[in-house]
Amino acid sequence: MKTEALHAAYQTEEQPLHHQFEEVSQQNESYVVGMWVFLVTEIMFFGGMFLAYVLYRWRYPEAWYEAHTRLDIPLGTTNTVVLLTSSLTMALAVHFAQLRNKRMQLAMLGATIGLACVFLVIKAFEWSAKFHHGLVPGPGFLWDGSVPMPQAQLFYSLYFGMTGLHALHVIIGILVIGVLALLTFLDHPLVKNDFIPTELVGLYWHFVDIVWIFLFPLFYLIPK
Repeated sequence: MKTEALHAAYQTEEQPLHHQFEEVSQQNESYVVGMWVFLVTEIMFFGGMFLAYVLYRWRYPEAWYEAHTRLDIPLGTTNTVVLLTSSLTMALAVHFAQLRNKRMQLAMLGATIGLACVFLVIKAFEWSAKFHHGLVPGPGFLWDGSVPMPQAQLFYSLYFGMTGLHALHVIIGILVIGVLALLTFLDHPLVKNDFIPTELVGLYWHFVDIVWIFLFPLFYLIPK
């Protein structure tokens, strides 16, 4: 009820209506549907990599288990907490955008960007350790485990591919949230009287967090 009241308040005040729409409600529905279509394409994109992971893990369970023991679980856990916290700050940014509390909205957007940067820094430390120990797929791949090297290399190929793609989405999220924060700070009409852009950016960021929620147990918490 509270959310519906907030939507109604925006529709009766100064929310901008673009020329291709007949009314504000139609405009808002178009925004949300468009974002969900985009997120579905992203799910399909990641879905292919998740399918490859499942097939190879089913084919080489021993290699998957032994290779995963070289990952840094404490760092992965820390990054999970960081991203979950960033989801909270992003949700609060949407909340304060609905209340038109500019100061708190900017604070929450800044906190989200800061947490995202912390995630990338931790991931950089984790990756640098893999480079140092020669666990990067390619001609210089070093492996002293009991399972065949090609199988271990396949695990790390998917590890770097999937976590790297996720990190790319985090970087894109930082840029998008940064632009949103700048527009909010400048009182741009696109965001000053309309919380929908903030809500759409929030949907994207929650998607990025959800992807990591799947990646973390799949790579770091493989049972013996």
